[in-house]
Amino acid sequence: MQTLTSNIVKAENKAGGKGTITIEKLLGEKELGGNDMFAKVTIPPGCSIGFHEHHGNAETYHILQGEALYNDNGKEMTIGVGTTTYCPDGEGHGIENASSSGDLVFMALISKTL
Repeated sequence: MQTLTSNIVKAENKAGGKGTITIEKLLGEKELGGNDMFAKVTIPPGCSIGFHEHHGNAETYHILQGEALYNDNGKEMTIGVGTTTYCPDGEGHGIENASSSGDLVFMALISKTL
């Protein structure tokens, strides 16, 4: 077994979103073989990751805490704890903390598509 040290990144206006979010990269390019990432993401109230498209990869979110406004190719919906989303290659998404009081926390997996 290998123990890895996480890499914590503060990202401002991620993909044109609002405010500053925290990305705790648990696995990265070295472990996953490329531009892939497995991370815990924390979005404070009033902050977001802007709408962005994926090309050559796909992204999955799994909500651990809070409530989110999720944009799936222009269709917005409210999602919460236990929800898993999938954005395939060639499509787009965005996510915003829909709460006024607590953080939105989710796991994000970016993986190459074949």
